[in-house]
Amino acid sequence: MSDLTLPTRLTELVGVRHPIVQTGMGWVAGPRLVSASANAGALGILASATMTVDQLRSAVREVKSRTDAPFGVNLRADAGDAEERVRVIVDEGVKVASFALAPSRELIARLKDAGVVVIPSIGARRHAEKVAAWGADAVVVQGGEGGGHTGDVATTVLLPQVVDAVDIPVIAAGGFHDGRGLVAALSYGAAGVAMGTRFLLTSDSTVPDAVKARYLAATVKDVTVTTKVDGLPHRMLRTELVEELERSGRVSSLLRAVRHASAFRRETKMSWPQLVRDGLAMKHGKDMTWSQILLAANTPMLLKASMVEGRTDLGVMASGQVAGLIDDLPSCAELVDRVMAEAEATLRALPVPGA
Repeated sequence: MSDLTLPTRLTELVGVRHPIVQTGMGWVAGPRLVSASANAGALGILASATMTVDQLRSAVREVKSRTDAPFGVNLRADAGDAEERVRVIVDEGVKVASFALAPSRELIARLKDAGVVVIPSIGARRHAEKVAAWGADAVVVQGGEGGGHTGDVATTVLLPQVVDAVDIPVIAAGGFHDGRGLVAALSYGAAGVAMGTRFLLTSDSTVPDAVKARYLAATVKDVTVTTKVDGLPHRMLRTELVEELERSGRVSSLLRAVRHASAFRRETKMSWPQLVRDGLAMKHGKDMTWSQILLAANTPMLLKASMVEGRTDLGVMASGQVAGLIDDLPSCAELVDRVMAEAEATLRALPVPGA
């Protein structure tokens, strides 16, 4: 175990011991993983997009019952019930609100007025500049190596761009899984790293063992980017289902989209108009078919099939490229201790000028 602490603008901002963030992954970042991450000294982020508002409140209270450490909640800024979810965060005294898409200036102001730290995730310098101007406290910068919806600019190119462009703490995401990566990110000027796939592959993650085994068996070449799931670039494991989606025509895609949309509507108690409205909100000016718009609103059901039900034949598995480098399932405490010990060893091994 390492006794190393690396105080950064991130640790000072949110009050965690280590400059490490466990990202808010749908169906994965539930109370058990979030509280284990928080207790390990990292910033755990609860994923709320796959929960109803009542489920979110219950999950927040469960995390609070498991840890006294700071944690956050990830929100979809474009969700129809975003205001209700913000109310839960404020009422329950959650430390951090993170966003997969840029929240509005008004939403940022409301959260900050309530003492909540606002940390949007962005994939381009101009987006970081926009949310910084609106009052965001920090940003997570995800390069193309990251899992889930992602861009095509590598972290090593995107990160220094953003660090040079804004004066708020920048958290690096995409391609991180060990202490060497943490030191590298800090050397670029980041205030910490955010990891998704690495925390998914821990013993504290509730993802079924058979699914974890698929991740552990994957090589770097087994991780791909497809637009066939919801019309947006989505990095995931290359599976039989993904191959089928890549080959599928418009009619079969539409039928599949309607079926999954119906299931998602039952799961979340959303109306059809709400479902379509949320799907349209994810369009962002892109030329998407109706099947893609429906899938954009219910992609969580494809993730649930794998992440909750263990059906890798029916679901997709979002994954960063680092899955090809991971071969074990430590606890969150073991993982964070290992990352910090590796960071300490890396720093000691760096040449000292003039020595």
